[in-house]
Amino acid sequence: MKKLVIAYSGGLDTSYCAVSLSKEYDVHAVSVNTGGFTKTEIEHIESNAYKMGVSTYKNIDAVATFYQKVVKYLIFGNVLKNNTYPLSVSAERIIQAIEIVEYAKSINAEYIAHGSTGAGNDQVRFDMIFQTLAPEIQIITPIRDQKLTRQEEIDYLKANGIDMSWEKAKYSVNKGLWGTSVGGSETLTSDKPLPDTAYPSQLKHAEDEKVKLTFEQGELVAVNGIENDPEINIETLNNLAKAYAIGRDIHVGDTIVGIKGRVGFEAPAALITIKAHHLLEKHTLTKWQLQHKEYLASFFGMHLHEGQYLDPVMRNMEAFLQSSQDKVTGDVFVTLRPYHFSLDGISSEHDLMNAKFGSYGEENLGWTADEAKGFIKIVGNQNKIYHQVNNS
Repeated sequence: MKKLVIAYSGGLDTSYCAVSLSKEYDVHAVSVNTGGFTKTEIEHIESNAYKMGVSTYKNIDAVATFYQKVVKYLIFGNVLKNNTYPLSVSAERIIQAIEIVEYAKSINAEYIAHGSTGAGNDQVRFDMIFQTLAPEIQIITPIRDQKLTRQEEIDYLKANGIDMSWEKAKYSVNKGLWGTSVGGSETLTSDKPLPDTAYPSQLKHAEDEKVKLTFEQGELVAVNGIENDPEINIETLNNLAKAYAIGRDIHVGDTIVGIKGRVGFEAPAALITIKAHHLLEKHTLTKWQLQHKEYLASFFGMHLHEGQYLDPVMRNMEAFLQSSQDKVTGDVFVTLRPYHFSLDGISSEHDLMNAKFGSYGEENLGWTADEAKGFIKIVGNQNKIYHQVNNS
């Protein structure tokens, strides 16, 4: 039997794929942990994988890889798609696809399978990564190709002795380092909000809590003075903030396949980190750095969302974003409150709001009144010429 690697999550779609494909191939299941999995959950997924008939199961811990290759640059760029969504799930899929195809090559697999349907973004992200990194490996997608309904999959599994609880949860939840997506019947409409109960974290604390975030060259290196790896600091911040039910919203955007999509999400650490980092940048970068970063980061986020991670332009933009962070070092002071947070201020040796040059609107220490008048006259010169020439 020919060797096949399946991207296995343990859900209905990938379970159907594992059972059906095991009749024709030597199936090796692999899951990629980009955050959100507990040890117990991983053990449960592994146990179920073997029930589906796979030859081997492997869980790849890619949390640190996910941070270093993707999340770091999303922070550097303050990336929020449509000024709302921190790319929680789409960013994960890129790293998961890369890890899966590298694993497939390492065991000399001839085929890769995934459980995506033909209606979403993930099919594009997975296929593009697989085709680019391993064009010699054939991609198999039973759910997409057979246009299977959920009930057809359940009936097939039961007929093959897999009679597990396949009751569809009212809300689909996908947890990861950079946030949790939440989908339900409400997100299929344009007018309905998700209820509070749909979000995985509920309000536990009512009293304000002060938090100090320390950045070094754009990376979150400490929370409340305790240093750790950035991905661990993100998890720490997430645990602090989710107790306040912070970071909930609904994103509306354009999918890769050309239709509008709506999804709820809960991403407390992502939103706080991005906003805190951006505030520190406002104090430490020049206006031209901030301006050019903004549109480049928007391009970076869009390309990542649409599966274009392997295009060399992404490495070019990463180099720009990395170089922009040289002076983005300091502390940001945040207050956590029920359902929201506030940025109180920053402290940085690179703060360009330095009092020795003057105070905006109050005191000038860098130029004279006559110099100000001459500067204003020259700055306004082009406008004066235009209006005089055009008699406007």
